[in-house]
Amino acid sequence: MIKGIGTDIVEIARIKKSIENKRFLDKYFTAQENTLFKKRDYRVETIAGNFAVKEAVSKVLGTGFIGFTLTDIEVLRDHKGKPYIHLYREAKNLAHASQIRDIHVSISHSEHYVVAVAIGEGAM
Repeated sequence: MIKGIGTDIVEIARIKKSIENKRFLDKYFTAQENTLFKKRDYRVETIAGNFAVKEAVSKVLGTGFIGFTLTDIEVLRDHKGKPYIHLYREAKNLAHASQIRDIHVSISHSEHYVVAVAIGEGAM
């Protein structure tokens, strides 16, 4: 059963400007996400995609970023490049309280924008 859905769109230029400050990457992304960015030569589309997923997942949880931080949501890729998430601390607690067992995510981008969709699933 679908427990929540979220979507977000991000301007790539905005993220490109933000990553000029190295603190942005450390503040909003986990160590594993930063390792992913390094492997992908800090492609702004990848970073913007992760940011958009975090926003979309916060909407699945129904709170926005109230009560938890962006690093409570980690966005990684499997061996085929498919994005997936790990929830930590308060984001994980919110998902559990909402009976959300799985969150599926998708990312797409054009020249100027990245869009992410997240769907939360759980038992009836």
